[in-house]
Amino acid sequence: MREHWEAWLGTGLRIALIVVIALVLRVVVRRSISRLIKRMHRDDKRRAGSPSRGSALLANPERRIQRAAAIGSVLRSAASVLVLGTAALMVLSQLSIELGPLVASAGILGVAIGFGARNLVTDVLSGMFMLLEDQYGVGDRIDAGEASGTVVEIGLRVTTLRAESGELWYVRNGEIKRVANLSQGWATAQLDVEVRAEADYAQVHKVITTVGEELHGGGPPWDELLWEPLEVLGLESVSMDTMVVRVKGKVAPGKAAGVERELRRRVKEALDAAGIAQVDPAAVTLEKLRAAPPGTLRNTEG
Repeated sequence: MREHWEAWLGTGLRIALIVVIALVLRVVVRRSISRLIKRMHRDDKRRAGSPSRGSALLANPERRIQRAAAIGSVLRSAASVLVLGTAALMVLSQLSIELGPLVASAGILGVAIGFGARNLVTDVLSGMFMLLEDQYGVGDRIDAGEASGTVVEIGLRVTTLRAESGELWYVRNGEIKRVANLSQGWATAQLDVEVRAEADYAQVHKVITTVGEELHGGGPPWDELLWEPLEVLGLESVSMDTMVVRVKGKVAPGKAAGVERELRRRVKEALDAAGIAQVDPAAVTLEKLRAAPPGTLRNTEG
């Protein structure tokens, strides 16, 4: 009887030691991961505090901070599962439970669950690779095919988007086959200026170039949004009545629409001041109809 008590006591002490070591190891690993994430946060905040022109938007430290926090959460959960799972197997071994059949049964059960929840597994794996590859982050504007908008939240299974019209989209990560990030690097502001065909192209070119130089070097906020002087690409199309001059410029990501609106306003004011009128084909056709002599238009009614 004494031998049994000694064996039970020894087993109990070994199990207690395994549990204590596992809990301590879990706390140490989780704190190490948290400390690493905080160090990354400090480095990114330091970069955000002293940005050069355009560099902060290109590096996007806030998005990197959010990505690091998401990866840290995943790593902490994975570490907890690994440490506690290993400790559970060691405890079962101390209780003289055969682990072979148990592991085999768990493997078969895992395969069955994997087949039954393959969509869930696909979503989780896609979410992990998305985070590791830094494809997009919270605050980015993306086009995910079926839905587009601003990223509100990123999970391992679902990405939440807020569309421009206000609706909230929940997109499974496994369903995102391709994604266009509209907030990384830079964007292009493009404008087509349509004037009469008889207008002086050299004068139109000069007016648009002057507007671009004033917008680029005219102080905040436009000098920060328009990263390079505007480029007049030339004539996009020419007809009997109108000609179209295309203009483009490199702007901050996600700011193309605002720069285009301001550029359109300034170009119109500058063309009006120079006596050059902007037109469109519908207006030219309507003007021709009004100027046509009576009786020259055939009645098509009936």
